[in-house]
Amino acid sequence: MFRAGGMLKLAALILAFLLAVFLAFQLLEINVEFKLASLVRSLPANEEHTKPAVHKCGLSKACPPGHFAFKLASGAANVVGPRMCLEDKLIMSGVKNNVGRGINIALINGKTGEPLKTAFYDMWAGDVEPFIKFLKEIEDGSIIMMASFDDPATKLNDEARKLITDLGSSAVGNLGFRDNWIFLGGKGIKTKSPFEQHIKNSAATNKYEGWPEVLEMEGCVPQRQD
Repeated sequence: MFRAGGMLKLAALILAFLLAVFLAFQLLEINVEFKLASLVRSLPANEEHTKPAVHKCGLSKACPPGHFAFKLASGAANVVGPRMCLEDKLIMSGVKNNVGRGINIALINGKTGEPLKTAFYDMWAGDVEPFIKFLKEIEDGSIIMMASFDDPATKLNDEARKLITDLGSSAVGNLGFRDNWIFLGGKGIKTKSPFEQHIKNSAATNKYEGWPEVLEMEGCVPQRQD
């Protein structure tokens, strides 16, 4: 009887201990949740949502009214093609399967921002005459985006360079074999375009064997108003 009574008392003590521990943890959990809820309620509205703002074409900041957001990237060696985005629309890229070796070009309506035409011209093994014809047929007010891939210059003659210079380019006259180059200009532009980057193919500085590093550029181009 004594042993049975002792066992019952021990079991009761253990049960009381476990119940006390359980209640203690319940009270602790309620206290922690209350403090966390109070902390969240006390945070300013701008700290509750920390996700960065997403702008068109992934730009670091939004463009002002009356401007189109754009991002340009040249090709990477002869492996990855160039990429063109305007107003959050991917216009040319390897994913769209509409880029190729040479000079890649996209025409944009300067008023609406709508893509008009895309093409690429092989300046290594191709013929420059179709490219010249394309350049001559560009209508006034068009926005022109260009990007190099592999070699943009071997077949590029003086006539083609002059036509691109008239679109606002400052660097096309010095564009050479396997240089990297990106450019955004306009037909009928009165000044040189601020949207251009050029890097020479140089064995001393090339990032890839035989090719310079990729060029990237983003910005806001004014919308045509007239």
